[in-house]
Amino acid sequence: MTSETITAADSGTWTLGDLKINRLGFGAMRLPQTGEALIADAVPRDRDQAIGVLRRAVELGVNHIDTAAFYFSPLRSANELINRALTPYPDDLVITTKVGPGRDPSGHWLPHATPELLRGQVEENLRQLGRDHLDVVNLRIVGTDSIAERFGALAELREAGLIRHLGLSNIHPHHLAEAQGIAPVVCVQNQYGIGVRPEHDAFVRSCGEQGVAFVPFYSIAGTGRTVGASGAEREEVLAVAREHGVSAAQVRLAWTLHRGPHVLAIPGTGNPDHVAANVAAGALRLCEEEPAVLETLHGLPPAVAGE
Repeated sequence: MTSETITAADSGTWTLGDLKINRLGFGAMRLPQTGEALIADAVPRDRDQAIGVLRRAVELGVNHIDTAAFYFSPLRSANELINRALTPYPDDLVITTKVGPGRDPSGHWLPHATPELLRGQVEENLRQLGRDHLDVVNLRIVGTDSIAERFGALAELREAGLIRHLGLSNIHPHHLAEAQGIAPVVCVQNQYGIGVRPEHDAFVRSCGEQGVAFVPFYSIAGTGRTVGASGAEREEVLAVAREHGVSAAQVRLAWTLHRGPHVLAIPGTGNPDHVAANVAAGALRLCEEEPAVLETLHGLPPAVAGE
């Protein structure tokens, strides 16, 4: 598989509400820093490198970028890097952002936003991105409590024209049903991957049956989360990678997309070469028996599955 001739369009397409995107997108969490993300003392990434990564992604057909105002390091903000690199924005570019969590200027986490504070978070994303509306806003939560008040506040901002479509992040299945009783939901963004949350398989399928995109995060990093992939890998994944002449990370992305036409991928990186490799994974088609082999790993605990 030669990544030079492959674009994100080879991954197929999905429609978020009325916004058509390629299924292989880009996550901006790793852009503002090198090393671990979302920590107070992160090392800022070279600005030109970060801008180059974004422009390379768009050159390769990526038209779905996932970001958040709380993606920043000292001197660098993912939203402002996106603004600097890509304005004027391509007509087909869809930028998805998240609200709920917040960090103070030193990078330390704040309590999640109340319904009254969500408007300020939406307006901050608008300011940083230089937009007059946000394409998709995910309400990110922690826990199992009702989200009605918070999601209702975002639904009001949608009615006011500040938000085009709404989604949810880090949720349980009952949250989707609760939110849908308030306003349409176009996507669910949860942690998911080979060996990670196999108990959510039914929920992933249910989202597809309802026409809701499922957008896994950490599909490569797994339980490495903000630190990134550990580098350890199971032989079964490596064997599939060797068969196709690709990396283990590309196999993991291909498996993710194989879960259903509604499943999207948003791998993040600050390396231009990795951008091309991630995009190329969207064209990787697993052979008939390979999904079953990888499925045996999916049912194992993460530590056993090399996560």
